[in-house]
Amino acid sequence: MFELIRKFFRRKYVRYLINVRYSKLISGGNAEANQNERLCKSICYKLINQPDSKFLIAPISGKRYIKNSRLELFVILDDKRISITNHVYHYDVVFTDRDFDRITRMYDNKTETIRQEFENEMKSQIQSSLSTILDRLNN
Repeated sequence: MFELIRKFFRRKYVRYLINVRYSKLISGGNAEANQNERLCKSICYKLINQPDSKFLIAPISGKRYIKNSRLELFVILDDKRISITNHVYHYDVVFTDRDFDRITRMYDNKTETIRQEFENEMKSQIQSSLSTILDRLNN
């Protein structure tokens, strides 16, 4: 009997956590805002996976930038807000913590793979030892 009561309250608690964590308080249940969020997420996912996109991270402000010259798109990811800019339009879309974390995680993983490729390229071009470099500097 005690186990049934405990299971009942555990289920209620989990339901409460799901409702609190995944609720769309920011968008206020507005269907147009949800549609804009979905479109903006799709744009970000596709831009991150584009091979000609450039990535930049500002370490002090924590902003993340995506630039795609071919499509003439600029995306700024900053504090649950994503700004998509072109020469013609500008959109600001506010996300929930969960959605913004997913996009930033995808962005961070992409920049990490680019960093790893860059580091491997640098290490593969090592031809001189430190003593050879010192001999060159002494001459």
